[in-house]
Amino acid sequence: MDSFAALADPVRRALLRRLAEGPARVVDLAAEHPISRPAVSKHLRVLGEAGLVSAADQGRERHYRLDRTGLEPLTAFLGELAAPAPPVPERALDGLELEVRRTGRDRRATARSTDHINDEETA
Repeated sequence: MDSFAALADPVRRALLRRLAEGPARVVDLAAEHPISRPAVSKHLRVLGEAGLVSAADQGRERHYRLDRTGLEPLTAFLGELAAPAPPVPERALDGLELEVRRTGRDRRATARSTDHINDEETA
């Protein structure tokens, strides 16, 4: 599962917020939510598959911690959205190019017409 899909669930987002504070056991995480311990374990498994959390066995307990490297795709995506937009949109430049061509064509036509009139006057 990718990290975007994993974060679609509010419980998983809450678990990540909690794990950002430090490692925790499943039983501790379950105590903070109105869902069963198996449901919390399932959410943690999804987060683990997405690379957002890691687990370490300590004795009979399993401790989960936030894996910040899993946040890199999210951070990169949000960075793209936050990047400043180019000062002039691409479509405006296309319109400008068209206008420059049209103006050049009109000026050449006017110059030919003026040259033709001047040639008749001098003849």
